[in-house]
Amino acid sequence: MTPATTADPAFALSCDLIARPSVTPEDAGCQDLLATRLAAAGFKVESLTWDKVTNLWARRGSTGPLFCFAGHTDVVPTGPLDAWHTPPFQPTVVDGELVGRGACDMKCAIAAMVVACERFLARHPDPAGSIAFLLTSDEEGPAVDGSVRVVEHLRARGERLDYCVIGEPTSVDAVGDMLKNGRRGSLSGRLVVKGKQGHIAYPHLAANPVHLLAPALAELTTTQWDEGNEDFQPTAWQVSNIHAGTGAGNIIPGTVEVQFNFRFAPTSTAAALRERLESILRRHGLQFDLQWTLGGEPFHTGRGRLVEVAVESIRAVTGVTPEVSTTGGTSDGRFIKDICGELIEFGARNATAHAVDERVSTGTPALLAGIYEGMLERLLAR
Repeated sequence: MTPATTADPAFALSCDLIARPSVTPEDAGCQDLLATRLAAAGFKVESLTWDKVTNLWARRGSTGPLFCFAGHTDVVPTGPLDAWHTPPFQPTVVDGELVGRGACDMKCAIAAMVVACERFLARHPDPAGSIAFLLTSDEEGPAVDGSVRVVEHLRARGERLDYCVIGEPTSVDAVGDMLKNGRRGSLSGRLVVKGKQGHIAYPHLAANPVHLLAPALAELTTTQWDEGNEDFQPTAWQVSNIHAGTGAGNIIPGTVEVQFNFRFAPTSTAAALRERLESILRRHGLQFDLQWTLGGEPFHTGRGRLVEVAVESIRAVTGVTPEVSTTGGTSDGRFIKDICGELIEFGARNATAHAVDERVSTGTPALLAGIYEGMLERLLAR
């Protein structure tokens, strides 16, 4: 069924956001809706646009500390519509769950953040510090005109954040069971190994690059790149795509292309990983071209006041003590950390992020709003 009007404002705002088809880099009016709510709560709102990407920076107050809620209004494409049981941009309640693209990643969290601010400011119109929002429509895409550009803009005019909470879906089995205080780095490569094309019946006249690559590939998959540390898993290397050949069954290919990715701990550097991998390729006598892309450096903000406050707030609302983790993929935290003292990520369960029939429990927006409000109370209430 389609959700009826509800007394829970976080749930209602979540539905309003999900109903907007903001497939990256489109915002589809999400930020205008949020800007109107924030302006009514006393925020000074700025729309910052680069290329096709819409960003929003909103701040209320001019004194420190500055507490920022951050997130993205864009969502990933739906995939085949006929695979969905309900229309992806028609928020629908099914068996106690709110279904729709962006429900867990991360429109319910953004809605909860706004409602948490509204409630907090209604009780504390003169808080002991400032509150801000940093929202982008370029997190699920290339991430070149989104948060990274806003951070550059804020840094140029001397604005820094003391605390930042990003609404990524970090919970696993229940809302509140995990928060992130860091992330691994991401280093990708596009490798082309060269051989010699020829007739498959005359292999002695050709050099099959797939065969040439195989021993090196076996070594790469079994290499221990580092041991990680008490806060980070060991660095992992994975192949994401591999392709060779023309499609014909009687041709030995002339090249093979492999796309791969490191998710790396701070115990390794991007430069060291590049050198180690290339040395393995050279040791196996391969002729190759290799293009590298550094998606983000690892970061870790430790266990300061913000983590302490988040744990207290989560426990007060849910009774759950969260695990503090650095697992998972990258986020815009890799950019925001450059102007922020303490940063965490916390949001809904991540089980259906990017999946068909993405969903959260109908109580999730209210739970998140209560937790975010608790953080504001503990940090900014006079």
